[in-house]
Amino acid sequence: MSNSNLHLLEILVLPEQIENELDILNSIKSKTGICIEDIKEWRIIKKSIDARKSPVKFRLEVEINLNDIPFEPIHKPVYSNLQPTLNQHAIVVGFGPAGMFAALELLKCGIKPIVIERGKNVRERRRDLAKINKEGIVNPDSNYCFGEGGAGTYSDGKLYTRSSKRGSVEDVLNTFVEHGAAEDILINTRPHIGTNKLPGIVESIRETIQKLGGEIIFDCKLTDIHIHDNKIKGIETSNGFMQTENIILATGHSARDIYELLEKKNILIEAKPFALGVRIEHPQEIIDKAQYHCDTKNPNLPPAYYSLVTQAAGKGVFSFCMCPGGIIAPAATAPGEIVVNGWSPSKRNGKFANSGLVVSVDENDWKDWQHKGNLSALYFQKEVETKAYLAGGGNLVAPAQKIKDFIRNKESSSLPECSYIPGISSANLHQILPAKVRKSLQEGLIYFSKKIKGFDSDDGIMLATESRTSSPIRIPRDKETLEHTEITGLYPCGEGAGYAGGIVSAAIDGIRCAKEIAQKKTNPKV
Repeated sequence: MSNSNLHLLEILVLPEQIENELDILNSIKSKTGICIEDIKEWRIIKKSIDARKSPVKFRLEVEINLNDIPFEPIHKPVYSNLQPTLNQHAIVVGFGPAGMFAALELLKCGIKPIVIERGKNVRERRRDLAKINKEGIVNPDSNYCFGEGGAGTYSDGKLYTRSSKRGSVEDVLNTFVEHGAAEDILINTRPHIGTNKLPGIVESIRETIQKLGGEIIFDCKLTDIHIHDNKIKGIETSNGFMQTENIILATGHSARDIYELLEKKNILIEAKPFALGVRIEHPQEIIDKAQYHCDTKNPNLPPAYYSLVTQAAGKGVFSFCMCPGGIIAPAATAPGEIVVNGWSPSKRNGKFANSGLVVSVDENDWKDWQHKGNLSALYFQKEVETKAYLAGGGNLVAPAQKIKDFIRNKESSSLPECSYIPGISSANLHQILPAKVRKSLQEGLIYFSKKIKGFDSDDGIMLATESRTSSPIRIPRDKETLEHTEITGLYPCGEGAGYAGGIVSAAIDGIRCAKEIAQKKTNPKV
């Protein structure tokens, strides 16, 4: 480091030492030889768990300070002192992570965002989620996917990303902290907010956008796009016409009506590979024992997670959106379909662990739907979700099967306890999932059961279908300008356009699209 009085080092500490300052200082002394009395200040920069062997330890990246000049704070506010001068506008369609962060970035660039969101604000949205869970009634415009904050609001706020754009990742995390998230998301290698805390944070971000001059309109649905000479001229909404030259289309991966609108207007879209499978659940105790190599979990360790991947029957099989201490949720966006997802509260203190377990699918899998053209992957996805609904017997009851019975291709005579509130019914998932998917899942489960002890136990259960891991459609755009390849002023953005996968990557994509609009307005082409 440039300052010789600042030192960065990595240490390992036992779980029972993680909250003990003296134990950590002694570890620093042992590693560096520096006397504890000479350390003026210290802090953890990164924290992760090393569970590769017993005993499990915390791996800490620690910064120590040997002079009297205090550290700069880890959290750097992004918007609290912003006072934009707004003399232009752009429309943002969708108020999920991509739309939220696009709106914030537009404000930084002096452009007024006008955000339209088909769903409701977080408070009103809760009532519709309660109807889904208790009565099996799905509001197509207000559910686990649609509404303020998008799908991320009620899928617990996992902020882990492999994005290489570290500066942008830091801005995203700092923005969440600025609006109420705990500062530990800045140091944890697998940061997580929690479904119980996210709605308040999303609400706070909305208030910042409004305070800085942005406009957000809920219960407002995009119904048409006005184009002249391949340039955006405005949009038609359920509230009427809105004139604009720039649209950030951030509608999420489940807005099927938007894909159908684009196809109808001959705006280029294309089917793309995605992943399809099940949501798998175990008692958290099974995962803790297997991952921490113990009979009783150390109370100083968080609930354990896993990340699994293999090739089976010629396809990739992998875990997705793993939720320690979590709950399986009904994520359908229309009546007559079963879609399952998972979430965890901030403490991750539920008694179950769940994860998506999915198989990569491509054009060879949806060839029976080729007559639907660019929408073929979407109709393939929808077909499986409809089969699951019928197999469950209606009212959002999900078809389920013990893991062992799925491997044996045998319907379960009984089912273990499950966190899915609308309820489950026994079904042979082989009759719901496409042949190649179930074959790959079978082989993958056999392999994973060797990796994690107890993975195929009688308490392990699978629910169909986990089908919204990513968009089945890509909306093509120019790599440099991020505009649609054929329509000037149309910016396909985030998961729904096929350019992100998760809260942070969607937020980063929203920021990128907003910056491109600002760049175009600052330096228009002659």
